[in-house]
Amino acid sequence: MTFSLVARCAETGIFGMAISSSSPAVAARCAYARAGVGAVASQNITDPTLGPKTLDAMEQGLSALEAVSAVVAEAAHVQYRQIMAIDAAGRTSIHSGANVLGNWNEAQGRDVASSGNLLDNDRVPAAIVAGFETATGHLGDRLIAAMSAGLAAGGEAGPVHSAGLLLVDKVSWPVAELRCDWTEGCPIEAIATAWTVYKPQLDDYVRRALDPSQAPSYGVPGDQ
Repeated sequence: MTFSLVARCAETGIFGMAISSSSPAVAARCAYARAGVGAVASQNITDPTLGPKTLDAMEQGLSALEAVSAVVAEAAHVQYRQIMAIDAAGRTSIHSGANVLGNWNEAQGRDVASSGNLLDNDRVPAAIVAGFETATGHLGDRLIAAMSAGLAAGGEAGPVHSAGLLLVDKVSWPVAELRCDWTEGCPIEAIATAWTVYKPQLDDYVRRALDPSQAPSYGVPGDQ
């Protein structure tokens, strides 16, 4: 009931992931990233503990492949899980258990990996990877382009209702965490709209957190 990707910008070191699903609030359960470490998706009858465990393993020095393998070796019910990771070197790894739902598939490329379940067709992850690899601009732009390509290729077998975009860069908190937790419209379009608004302000919000005295005005009524 989900399709997603994890990715790294090789030029800036920013990590990110994007995800969409027919389930509500998918990004709240499935999206994980840590600056300087990597990004992880934990999906399909989700165990939310697997994302942080995989990031912990990579932070301790394991590659994405080693981290996913270590988590899978110790986790219960892994035959129901999809886990996808990218590490600090841009290496990727995907685990898809034997009991993953419906039509599922996975694909990997340079600095990107994609997987999904209950897909309309098995070409969707490859379309997501191709969409990412051919897009340009900020990592957030490329993630949106990739998800749009996946949707155009068929996406989930039924309509999607939630989506999320997560970015981390240098600081210990997400520099962007945009979510559409439920809509009868297109959640990917909703996230794309939110990103268009948020992108020009991203660096300002980081400055405000690090040093409010040097931060620009909010530009809203009442702000001096």
